Amino acid sequence: MRILTGFIEPHFFAGFSGGPKAILPSLAGAESVFTNHGLQMIAHPEATWGITAGNPIWEEMREVALRTQPTFLLNVTLNVDRQITGVFAGDMSAAHAQGCAFVKKQAMVGVNAPYDIVLTTNSGYPLDQNLYQSVKGMSAASQIVRQGGAIIIATACEDGLPDHGRYADLLAEAGSPRGILDMISAPGYHVQDQWQVQIQAQIQLKSDVFVYSENLTQRQIEKALFKPCFDIEETLAQLIDKYGPAARICVMPEGPQTIPYLQN
Repeated sequence: MRILTGFIEPHFFAGFSGGPKAILPSLAGAESVFTNHGLQMIAHPEATWGITAGNPIWEEMREVALRTQPTFLLNVTLNVDRQITGVFAGDMSAAHAQGCAFVKKQAMVGVNAPYDIVLTTNSGYPLDQNLYQSVKGMSAASQIVRQGGAIIIATACEDGLPDHGRYADLLAEAGSPRGILDMISAPGYHVQDQWQVQIQAQIQLKSDVFVYSENLTQRQIEKALFKPCFDIEETLAQLIDKYGPAARICVMPEGPQTIPYLQN
């Protein structure tokens, strides 16, 4: 008997967590993870929040999971207080689809047009423990910021960039958002955390990203290739001067706990 467990929430490149993610990446080897989280997969326009059908990352996860012939799926959904709001059980594909539909209604909201400026967080502790994790909050904001717009993120980052993992090293090696994509595009390039810096680069090539953090120095923020923000009100005022008094502004106080998307 093979029982898959987990919880369902919007995911910034797999569409939703839960379901087949209990197999890939959870039980998969490094080679499978690197392939699934590879350059072309992450770059696919459908590899984003709230999309499963047509998302090559999720579809490969599903295919791999189905090959293991799972007997039963048990997934839950949670609110911001970590309380269970729904239980979805049974056939993996059917139960997960029902859970994803529920989560989309509860945790995603459509907007009619992109914004010039988006202010966000990474939803507080423990999600904003470092800058690596805070890319998720930036990614959520990036869904509705316009090309050439700006994102301001307030994040604690008590764990720094962090010092562990390859995230900080990859940023230092690349030197710029474009440099990140050039670096990981090299044939045979497979390095831990490359997916996170790729997503960061994609966000930064679309908009400026300002980071406000009481636990990061200006040098740390700049080494991570972001623009430092020392005062949110002042930075916001400067951006309004740049985009004009009619600038569209969105505030996302819960960061990636609520995922916006552009309605067609």
